[in-house]
Amino acid sequence: MPFTNAPKLISGNANQPLARAVASRMSMHRGVDVGLVDARVERFNDGEIFVEVYENVRGEDMYILQPTSNPANDNLMELLIISDALRRSSAGRITAVIPYFGYARQDRRSKARTPITAKLVANMMVEAGIERILTLDLHATQIQGFFDIPVDNLYASPVFALDVMHNFKGNMEDVMVVSPDVGGVARARDLAQRINAPLSIVDKRRGKPGEVAEMTVIGDVKDRTCLIVDDIVDTAGTLCKAAEVLMEHGAKEVHSYITHGVLSGPAIERVGKSVMKNLVITDTIQATDAVKNCPNIRIVPTAPMFAQAILNTWNGTSVSSLFDHKTLGPIYEGMYRA
Repeated sequence: MPFTNAPKLISGNANQPLARAVASRMSMHRGVDVGLVDARVERFNDGEIFVEVYENVRGEDMYILQPTSNPANDNLMELLIISDALRRSSAGRITAVIPYFGYARQDRRSKARTPITAKLVANMMVEAGIERILTLDLHATQIQGFFDIPVDNLYASPVFALDVMHNFKGNMEDVMVVSPDVGGVARARDLAQRINAPLSIVDKRRGKPGEVAEMTVIGDVKDRTCLIVDDIVDTAGTLCKAAEVLMEHGAKEVHSYITHGVLSGPAIERVGKSVMKNLVITDTIQATDAVKNCPNIRIVPTAPMFAQAILNTWNGTSVSSLFDHKTLGPIYEGMYRA
């Protein structure tokens, strides 16, 4: 059921530039100013997080914009405490907009006596008063089932499809989509179908955790423009190695489209020295100066998609309509003109 009051946005400290961009897009769509709710989210000297909301939110449809990226624990606690503050202030509904859902890689017991932390995080969010989740490219889609509340998982592939069709216009017949491992085939196939391109796979075998012993290319990539597709780039070791293997197998050039640029440790240096021409990431995680200054990293915005998803949720209309790149085309007007 749609709310009669306008949606209200509040942000933690994890990615305020994205939160402000979402508010700006919503203002443009609605024709009225949509700002962030005035609040303070700060830390005491001992590191404890304190939240104070300065505006009346009684009965309001509230949206908390907060990725749980590095530092994951601090950002997660900010999200939980903001939600608790809103609940105790009698907010009408609380939706957590989590562009990057941290702990998603801990979605199963990989060995004996290990936790399923993604489920624990889901329980904490519900207990804090969150009533709906809006996120992008969950690492494991089954995490939606960890919640007993609605979870809308958006996809970056429609935005990537628009970017590919714009930047490789006239050369689309040479494009081949590549999954960097067998587990990511579904994600890569989705983009390949959207842009009508063939699919290849890099099969990797690990000697020990964190170390890739062998990579095999399944498919003919000779003279192809290869696009590696994945949801997370962390240390970029596997990604850069996959790009090298593709070039060794005759690829004309290699680009990568990765949703979440975690880019920890030596990742920036590796990407900068890589044979990849471009690494395209979204702004779900706030980019550091090193990321912004890396010449072969390009960032595409997610604010238009999140703004429309929030408006659709508020209006009680379809969020799944945003799964189609043809629907997103007008939302990204001016960026990807034919």
